Amino acid sequence: MTLSLQYSQSTRRSAWKIHCQRLTDFTPVSILERYLVTSTGPVPSSSFINSVRHSGEGGLNVNECEMNGTLLNIRFCLMFMFCYRCHGDTISLCPIEYYHEQFSEHRMEHDTEEIATGLTIKDILPEDPSKYDKMRPPKKDGQPTKVFFHVTVMGLDSIDENSMTYAADIFFAQTWKDFRLRLPENMTTEYRLLEVDWLKNMWRPDSFFKNAKSVTFQTMTIPNHYMWLYKDKTILYMVKLTLRLSCAMNFMIYPHDTQECKLQMESLSHTTDDMVFQWDPDVPLVVDENIELPQLALVKNYTADCTQVYSTGNFTCLEVIFQLKRRLGYYLFHTYIPTCLIVIMSWVSFWIKPEAAPARVTLGVTSLLTLSTQHAKSQAALPPVSYLKAVDAFMSACTVFVFMALMEYCLVNIVLGDSDLPKPPAEKRKSTSIFGAPPPKPDPPVVISAPAGPPPAITPAQRARNRAINIDRFSRVFFPLLFTMLNLTYWIMFAEYI
Repeated sequence: MTLSLQYSQSTRRSAWKIHCQRLTDFTPVSILERYLVTSTGPVPSSSFINSVRHSGEGGLNVNECEMNGTLLNIRFCLMFMFCYRCHGDTISLCPIEYYHEQFSEHRMEHDTEEIATGLTIKDILPEDPSKYDKMRPPKKDGQPTKVFFHVTVMGLDSIDENSMTYAADIFFAQTWKDFRLRLPENMTTEYRLLEVDWLKNMWRPDSFFKNAKSVTFQTMTIPNHYMWLYKDKTILYMVKLTLRLSCAMNFMIYPHDTQECKLQMESLSHTTDDMVFQWDPDVPLVVDENIELPQLALVKNYTADCTQVYSTGNFTCLEVIFQLKRRLGYYLFHTYIPTCLIVIMSWVSFWIKPEAAPARVTLGVTSLLTLSTQHAKSQAALPPVSYLKAVDAFMSACTVFVFMALMEYCLVNIVLGDSDLPKPPAEKRKSTSIFGAPPPKPDPPVVISAPAGPPPAITPAQRARNRAINIDRFSRVFFPLLFTMLNLTYWIMFAEYI
């Protein structure tokens, strides 16, 4: 027997229709009475039950029924969308489709199919639970389970040289075959989307990110992961993650360095006897071509195997390697060119008179302090390391040049000595008489021509000043020439890293 309710929106009328196979076993009224006992919804009135009248061929119709004095509406229909199917003395509840003028026949068939094809975890697990152990990988013929990896890198950022870390946004896909699973009976497509929560009751690879400092699972706007089941019992699990990873960096040739940062994935508890990781044979790695970093350039990326031997056995491991080359433009305009200008500025003292001690000393000390500040600024973003970096060698050489320019003036000052040059005789004061009258002018001297004598001898003070000037002249050529040779040597040495 089937009991169903139909409602017409156009006529605002409702009708009950009851189909019975054996009217001798029960009556429509008894069916409704049993329904009233088990129902928790609105209760039809007694007049509704008494208004049941027979129709032909074992069918029963109830037309224009009222419940508690009010016409049945859509809400009432939705609350009673079910039927009773009776077998003997038992009554079982089963879903039925309902009819409404706003829904097409195709939509009703689609909804019915979705209800009929709903899956549960029991539909894919073995019927005998003892045959499935979610803690053991699905080994076949004694061979280790193969898990294939695919990584899509969508972004690299937050590269911090001081903490030696970087961040990455990735899609991480794992694929494995579990022959112990069952396929749904009504599976017609190539794959079927499954509930991700079912992984709690299924075996899954115990992979983890070996060099990760932190892992963030994306949940906006929905949890960013899914699971597919293919017809060949292959499971695909895809998840979107944001990783903060460690990266061992070497700054010996900084800022001409190229760093290799890794993304390592390793098995936590399964050795290579039970499970091995392999890269997807078709597309193992995809890296977004639009990745831009402020001070580094992603020049190369590739995959590799990093399986490692521990005291407990061999644990499978795969890694992605990113080659990051430092861009020189920033350091060229913020470190190298300003430093060279400071060194050149210290040479201005070679053109200042040796007697101008305050000017020359102030210029040398200012250049030295400015260069020290520039050197400290270039080291601010780097960790303190025990080895000498390329930028340290360059800055130290420039500091030596500024210091030697200051020492050059010390030498000039020593050569010049404390002797004073003969000063021109002071102009005699104009004398006047007591009465304010100018004194009488002397008679003009009589000039008697005589033969020219030898030039006056150079005094020691003049000789010392000439030596000081010669030292300055030599420094004007020697310092720029030596600094040019230093730059040529430095840039030729690191030309292959540019």
